[in-house]
Amino acid sequence: MYLTGQHPVVPSRDLASSITHVILAFMQSHIFDVEEIPSEFPLFTTVAEVRKQFEPGTKVMVAIGGWGDRGFESAARNETSRRRWARTVKAMVDATGADGVDLDWEYPGGNRDDYKLIPNSERVWEIEAFVDLVRQVRSAIGSHKLLSMAVPGLERDMMAFTNSTVPRLVAEVDFINIMTYDLMNRRDRVVKHHSGVADSVVSMKNYMARGAPRQILNLGLGYYVKWFYTEECDPDNLLSCPTVLLEDPDTGADTGNTGGFSWHDETPADVVESFARARRDGQYFADGSYGYWDAEPRRWWSFDTERSIRTKMEVMKPLGLGGVFAWGLGEDAPEFSHLKATIEGLEELKRSHKEEL
Repeated sequence: MYLTGQHPVVPSRDLASSITHVILAFMQSHIFDVEEIPSEFPLFTTVAEVRKQFEPGTKVMVAIGGWGDRGFESAARNETSRRRWARTVKAMVDATGADGVDLDWEYPGGNRDDYKLIPNSERVWEIEAFVDLVRQVRSAIGSHKLLSMAVPGLERDMMAFTNSTVPRLVAEVDFINIMTYDLMNRRDRVVKHHSGVADSVVSMKNYMARGAPRQILNLGLGYYVKWFYTEECDPDNLLSCPTVLLEDPDTGADTGNTGGFSWHDETPADVVESFARARRDGQYFADGSYGYWDAEPRRWWSFDTERSIRTKMEVMKPLGLGGVFAWGLGEDAPEFSHLKATIEGLEELKRSHKEEL
């Protein structure tokens, strides 16, 4: 589970006992691109405080990066900068007592938040540099510390994850968190599920096809809600419905025609009634994904329910994945109903596996 500074809420001890890894998000990547080791490393909490809230043996890691983060590019620029950056990451791990680090560069090779201003063609060099940076971090922190990375769920963002690079990356990391959420975002022009069951399966298979062992891949769950304005839709054919313009064609900025919030947040006042209809009248699609098109405001809602999460746990079985993670733990507070569904689904998966053995 990612534990975020936006929602630093932890469930009861009995519910938290099923969690094996807690990844604190985020430290910004630029703070490690320095000549002198910092005297402190800013984070919304401490590793020691988080350990107290979970069972002994739970691994506590620190995530570096995140959407819109600045710093990986300069860190990866050359051998000297990569070594310097990795050295400072090790210093952070030692200072905080973390069990390891999670690298969340969104995304090496391009398609970042500024991709309209800096084209992907100017970032091709990052693809190989990313592999070298991961190698340097592994070398710096050693094999006794955990190293993971969060990677894009959409194939269009997988520039740095190729048949050539993936085998070299997996040789350095302990596990990979595939962000099978935000699969619909402001760069899309037709309706789809932002965390759909079938699309999540496609994401996992894309990494397997490029050489990632299935046992180190973790399926991602988004414990939050998203909505998008659309053009007029055919209620019987929603998944081909065009959206309105969600992204500024010149700058890539959000046009204000999409939104989202976590289960912990208060529902924004302007969408309270629409969201209530989405929860009450939404439908399950053929693959088990949930969604709702609200005709009057022409708003498409996309989010996971407890039932769709259990469906995802079922599709994990034939894939043979290593596990599941979510963004983020506190985002599901205070009821933690999606976390409970995740745990129940995994427990059923384990029981089924034991029965087959």
